[in-house]
Amino acid sequence: MSSPTSVTPSGRKVGLLFGSFNPIHTGHLILANFLATHTDLAEVWLIVSPQSPFKAQADLLDEQARLTLVASAIAGNERLRVLDIEFRLPKPSYTIDTLDQLRQLHPGQEFVLLMGGDNLPGLPRWKAADRLLAEVEIYVYPRPGYTLPDPLPPTVRVIQAPLLDISATFIRRCLREGLSVRYLLPELVEQQIRAEGYYV
Repeated sequence: MSSPTSVTPSGRKVGLLFGSFNPIHTGHLILANFLATHTDLAEVWLIVSPQSPFKAQADLLDEQARLTLVASAIAGNERLRVLDIEFRLPKPSYTIDTLDQLRQLHPGQEFVLLMGGDNLPGLPRWKAADRLLAEVEIYVYPRPGYTLPDPLPPTVRVIQAPLLDISATFIRRCLREGLSVRYLLPELVEQQIRAEGYYV
C-alpha cells in the first residue's frame, strides 16, 4: 500500500482525488488513470476519506477495508497511489486540512485538486474555500446534468475526461440483492468483496 512518505520528485504536479470509494469501481479507475496520463500530472493520489462532512456514515464500509480494496484495484499502475493520510486527521475530513498536512509532509510538491463538476458549485461552502481557490489549481471534469459556473475562478481548469455513469450506491444495492456486478468492479476487488461478505 502506498505511503504518504513515498513521494514524487518535487516540482511535478500530483493530482489529489478524494473519495469514500465505497467501493472503488471502474469509473473511478478510468478517471484517475486518464487524469494521470492525459494531462500534465505526474501521478494521481487517491485519498480515501474515512468520513466526509457531506455524507452520512451509514452504509460506509470500514476505512481500512476500503483502503485495501483501492490498493488492490490500482496494483501495478505506477501513476496511481492510495493514501490513508485522512485516517490520522480529525473527523470529519476537510480538504484544506488534508492539503495542509500533505504540504508539511512534502514541502515543495505541487498539488492539484481533482473534482467533478457536480462538486464545484458547492465549493464556496467548503471549509476555507477562499484559501483553496487562491492557493491550489483545481482540475474539474464535467458531470452530465451539471452546468459549470461562468465565469470560472482563475485557478479552475476544465478537463474533458471520459466518464462512466457508475454509482457506488447502485453497486452496493446489486451486491445486497445478489445481482451481477461484473465489469463494474475490477475482478480482484469483486473477489475480495464477496470473500469478506461486504455490502450484504
